[in-house]
Amino acid sequence: MRIRILAGATTATVLAGGIIAAVLTSTSPAAAATTTFPPSADTYVQTDTASTNYGTSTQITVDNSPVRRMFLRFSVSGVSGTVSSAKLRLRTISGNDGSDNGGAFRAMSNTTWSETGTTWNNQPAIDGASVGAIGSVTANGWYEVDVTSVVKGNGTFSFGATSSSTDGAYYDSRESGADAPQLVLTTGTTTPPPSGDPVLLGAGDIASSGSGDSATAALVNGISGTVFTTGDNVYTNGTAAEFSSYYQPTWGAFKARTRPAPGNHDYNTSGASAYYSYFGSQAGPAGQGYYSYNLGNWHIVSLNSNISMSASSAQVTWLRNDLAANTRSCTLAYWHHPLFTSGANHSPSTSTRPLYQALYDANADVVVWGHNHQYERFAPMNPSGGADNARGLRSFVAGMGGADHYGFGTIQPNSQARNSDTFGVLKFTLHSNSYDWQFVPQSGRTYNDSGTGTCH
Repeated sequence: MRIRILAGATTATVLAGGIIAAVLTSTSPAAAATTTFPPSADTYVQTDTASTNYGTSTQITVDNSPVRRMFLRFSVSGVSGTVSSAKLRLRTISGNDGSDNGGAFRAMSNTTWSETGTTWNNQPAIDGASVGAIGSVTANGWYEVDVTSVVKGNGTFSFGATSSSTDGAYYDSRESGADAPQLVLTTGTTTPPPSGDPVLLGAGDIASSGSGDSATAALVNGISGTVFTTGDNVYTNGTAAEFSSYYQPTWGAFKARTRPAPGNHDYNTSGASAYYSYFGSQAGPAGQGYYSYNLGNWHIVSLNSNISMSASSAQVTWLRNDLAANTRSCTLAYWHHPLFTSGANHSPSTSTRPLYQALYDANADVVVWGHNHQYERFAPMNPSGGADNARGLRSFVAGMGGADHYGFGTIQPNSQARNSDTFGVLKFTLHSNSYDWQFVPQSGRTYNDSGTGTCH
């Protein structure tokens, strides 16, 4: 196992097994703490077996033919501070094709129902506030429901779920072991409050057995703000061991304030399971890989270029709906594979064009990619790659996070800045109706690129 100390750490203690725990000097508030609770009880009931109890089953399910309802209970203790996020996470079983409806979830007033005694005939009422729904699900994937409105601290919490679909959704129960349901609580501040306008910074193509990621982690350590990644978070195969050995000792120091995107190397592990397991709720719904959040007057969208991106795909449909509901004035998106690039190793990924088109149609402003291990900035362009100063998105390839550099090939139209020998991070300062960008180089290097843009 490789042992590295993050540059900028003031002290380090070597623990058993060769793991290094670094103590960082920072004036920022304490990073968020995340605690995962297993269910203390879970079961389901079924209308045509009204007197049967399923409390020891290895699965729980929702269905409308026959009608099945499921119940979960969690006992939360030892939590201090304000709960900033609470996510109910469920994993679909591997032996089912999925469903078009993962269930509608509500809180429940009854927190004393019996796991081994509940049947259809005596089931508790699903009578509390609605907390959300899971849409279509596929086999062997993690899905989540935001229950922050209900879980405010220590206590006992029950949730029930129903479905209007005749195609049932099946989840692993607590009896299944490692894939049991989870209640994931975050306390504290995920993003240190900035002194002025919010800052978003990051890069892609990050952690490997080399030292580039240590150099870029030292930069991130000195900049407050939300951290993004544009995929290929760890090399070579996105395994749990690689996340532990390579990513965690460097960029793992900022995990609590990181909002990642997955890359093709993350997907070298089936379904990018180690990526979703490592980042948890920070990566959005597990197995989906696309989500959005807001920073000040900016709407930020993280997308997944490793799954379907056709105009009619679930991802593009979600993206268009998300952008239509957005009330912020400015929009920035990021994903892994670049639509425009002059890199010699990877040609432009034209399959991502529907993502870019949806953003263009919604008057978005900035898009950031990775995949080619270099830095490149393009002038604002339309989806066909034509210069468009009126509505075009300014795009960046930010694949300089730490993996070995790639060279440039044929320089593409509207490419305005390029570098292929300096590791660094791309920093955005997000004003109310404009933004500043800055390439921040590794220590000892002088390449820089910076500028300002106005939102559409």
